[in-house]
Amino acid sequence: MKTASVNLPDQDLISQHHATDKVIAKWLFVMCGMVFFMMILGGLTRLTHSGLSMVNWRPVMGWLPPIGLQEWQYVFDLYKESPEFKKLNDGMTIEGFKSIFWLEYSHRLWGRIMGVVFLLPFIFFLVKGWVNRRLMLRLIIIFLMGAFQGVLGWYMVKSGLIDNPDVSQYRLTAHLSAAIAIYGYMFWVAMSLVKIGHGVLILTSPRLMIASIFTVFWIFLTMISGGFVAGLDAGLTYNTFPLMDGQFVPDGLWNRNPWYSNFFENITTVQFDHRILAETSLFLIVGVWLASRKTNISNSARALFNAMLIMVLVQFVLGIITLMFVVPIFVASLHQIGALVLFTFLLCAIHTLIDHSN
Repeated sequence: MKTASVNLPDQDLISQHHATDKVIAKWLFVMCGMVFFMMILGGLTRLTHSGLSMVNWRPVMGWLPPIGLQEWQYVFDLYKESPEFKKLNDGMTIEGFKSIFWLEYSHRLWGRIMGVVFLLPFIFFLVKGWVNRRLMLRLIIIFLMGAFQGVLGWYMVKSGLIDNPDVSQYRLTAHLSAAIAIYGYMFWVAMSLVKIGHGVLILTSPRLMIASIFTVFWIFLTMISGGFVAGLDAGLTYNTFPLMDGQFVPDGLWNRNPWYSNFFENITTVQFDHRILAETSLFLIVGVWLASRKTNISNSARALFNAMLIMVLVQFVLGIITLMFVVPIFVASLHQIGALVLFTFLLCAIHTLIDHSN
């Protein structure tokens, strides 16, 4: 008696594929942690005005710091030719120079280490045949984004080495935006690798999904506006809350021409915009949290929405303290970290609401 044969997928191969995906996901999560730390370093570099201490860019040969007095004197002499030294720090000693040099050096060194930590495992995974065509495209996109980010960082620094002893707020914000985009995209890919093959996850209210996606983009926009605040040192003015110079809507919002340049070059407008965006972010997350309470979602998803609510309250308070105490470095750095944590919670929450079965 003949029986019909059915070609079933090899369960061992499927299990092996899922196992390798999880290994790649863990690697990407490590990379996300490194990007997270890189952004903290970048924020501290800006807050301490250390970013212009290294006036040349040696992406391949710049691994080692100055060794010995002669090398230190050489890099210090290079810095002496910069507008920052001539206009702001002409009384700086070599010891004072070292204090700003080390932070920028650490920032650049960490970027190089990230490149190695990404490239070597990527090659290993390719050789092992663990990366399919779809995943390869995603990883190549991440690599190209990272390479572009390095070039963009130097492009930003160059803007402060010509005449004005400060980097362009446009280039600084572009550098920040690219970092957030790299972090968010890589984190999303890693989460997708972890959950592939687990069947239908959670299907929830389309309204909650749309509201959550809108909110994460709003948080991203708020973080970008924070880049303009940092680039213009706008947090050093109007250090009261909730009013600005005794007014909710301060005078001087439209002093510049053309009118749209006020959003990027007018300190008053830039700070006002960031306040409005932050306050709106608070209301949006409270609204999304309330919507999640009325939606049938998993316990893990509910926990993420609860964490978002707590984090946005903490972040809002950190923002007020940063402003009212005229940007203390520690609190301002916590404020930046809080934004990244909130952004991460939102990405996780959205991911739990998507069907990854296909």
